[in-house]
This record gives sequence, structure tokens and C-alpha cells, in this order.
Amino acid sequence: MRDQDDGEQDRGEHDSARSGEQDRHGAGDGGAARGDGAQDPEPRRGRPRSAAAERAILDAVITLLEAGEPLAGLSIERIARTAGVGKATIYRRWTGKEELFVDVVRDMEPVDPPVSGTEGLADLRVMLESLRTRGLAQRSSVLLHNIFAQMKSHPKLWDEYSGTVIAPRRELMLAAVRRAVAAGELRDDLDVELIDDLFVGPMLVRTVHRPDAPLPDDLADRIIAALVQGLAPAGSAAAARA
Repeated sequence: MRDQDDGEQDRGEHDSARSGEQDRHGAGDGGAARGDGAQDPEPRRGRPRSAAAERAILDAVITLLEAGEPLAGLSIERIARTAGVGKATIYRRWTGKEELFVDVVRDMEPVDPPVSGTEGLADLRVMLESLRTRGLAQRSSVLLHNIFAQMKSHPKLWDEYSGTVIAPRRELMLAAVRRAVAAGELRDDLDVELIDDLFVGPMLVRTVHRPDAPLPDDLADRIIAALVQGLAPAGSAAAARA
């Protein structure tokens, strides 16, 4: 069944009848077909039927990349053969290569830590620390660093990553800024997006624009302290008012 998919174009639009047939025969999903004859519900994108199959697919992409294959050169057909699954198995989880590659990056990056959703500066600190650890991961992994470099040269892939990963992280940061303002931890006469940029900016400079800059364990705390306390010399505000 898998070899019959060879030669098809790598598009997210896949014949649902073909997918359903492979489901019933257990192709690529570890034999997880239903044996009661009942019709399976409509496949849900991004909701894997088999964790083992999904793991094999992600590992297949990483294996090919480690072998020197560029992102642009990877096809769904090649990934399916390497993973030992049918192309339909991949399309049941991802609409196309962009979604799949974003999940590969997520799998390689450190897991985003949970935030309380009720704290202000405390949640900001957690998210800044997460940004620092992701920067460290890119520095320590040549493969991850190369993947990001390739992603930025492929607008469609970078847009997918930005929309599904970066944008939600930014929204979480903005929400934490709003909570910090509401709690009186930060001043309320500045635009929240500017405040967010002031916190995130120094960490991005260190992790992205200055790859040789140190990323000490207390960097997030130092950034928050500098912004909250202000950069003016001690006593300068009082002197200006005198």
C-alpha cells in the first residue's frame, strides 16, 4: 500500500477514501484499525491515532536532516518511506510539510514551561527564562541551528512557525504584562506592547543577534530588575526635581 503513493504530489489535500481504506487495514498506524466493521469518524488533523506512528515520522525527518538533507529537498514520500508508514498516515496528522516541520522543531526545542496565568512579573520571568533556554538549545545543537537558518529562507515555513508558535507565545507575554500592570507591578501609562518589547528585546539580542554573548542563569532576573528599577543613576530623579 505504501509504495502505491509514490509519485503523488506532496499536497495536504489527500483522497479521504484512500485514507479511510488505509485506516481500516491499519497501514502505518501499528495495526490500530477497528475490527467491529464500524465506520471511523472523519480523521482529525493534528490528532494522532498512534503515538508510535507519530514518533516514527518525527524521527524520520530528524534522521534525514542529520544525514544532510535540506528542508526544501524533503518530500512527504521520502519521509513516509523512512518512517515505514504510508503517506496517508502523515496527511492524517499534518496538512503538509510546513505543519510537520514546525512540529519537528517543537519536538527538538525545550518544552515551554507552564505559567500560572494569574501572576504578572512572575509569569514574565518564566517566559523570559524559557526564551533563554531555547537560545541555549540552538547554540548546543548544530542541527537545530541549521533548521532555523533554513526556515527563515522559506517564507511559507517561517510564516507557519510564526503563526502557530511565536504568535501564541507573544500573546502569553502580553497577557502577563497586562496582569503586571493591573497588579501595580508595572506603570500603567505605557503601551503594553512597548513594555513587552522592552522585556523581550534584551533576551532576543542575546539569544539571536549576539550568538557569542553570555546567557547566564540569572539573565531573566537581571533584565526584569533593570527595567523595574530603571536605568537612571540613583538619586538622579531627585536631583532633577530639586
